[in-house]
Amino acid sequence: MLGLFIAGALGAWVPDSFWQKLFLTGHPLLSKIWGPLLGPVISILSFVCSIGNVPLAAVLWNGGISFGGVISFIFADLIILPILVIYRKYYGTKTMLFILTTFYVTMVMAGYAVELIFGAAGLIPSTRNAKVLNPTIGWDYTTYLNIVFLAVAVALVWRFFHTGGARMLRMMGGSPEPAAMG
Repeated sequence: MLGLFIAGALGAWVPDSFWQKLFLTGHPLLSKIWGPLLGPVISILSFVCSIGNVPLAAVLWNGGISFGGVISFIFADLIILPILVIYRKYYGTKTMLFILTTFYVTMVMAGYAVELIFGAAGLIPSTRNAKVLNPTIGWDYTTYLNIVFLAVAVALVWRFFHTGGARMLRMMGGSPEPAAMG
């Protein structure tokens, strides 16, 4: 939920002129090189996670990031700060830095590959007008499905607490073994 708020705030409060300067839209070749390098960095710094990464990708696309930059930004969902903290806790700092570097390079290379392949095939959209198709609240099938699955979630949480789940979690508490830390 926080990620969706951050994406909306960046879309509303950051002017397109800022994004256009940041993404070097005045230089088509530099923009295609810079976008995939910058996409994962924006993902890490914005902390939008899975909920907000596609709306923020739309904001970045409208702001001028290259198509490959959008792809590398979306892939960078695996290296947001909370996940990096988890990697460090369970695998140690050296391994976390190795994972971060490996993922970053992979995301950048995937962004370049998509930029080249989709560009060569003429599949990169020529307009930048990404928008939400249905920005209103209404009673449709998704509303009813949300209510049904909210009831299922409440039932599962109730069952968890009434069958000793919280006690089990307390018994499992603690840190990983010292040998696992790097």
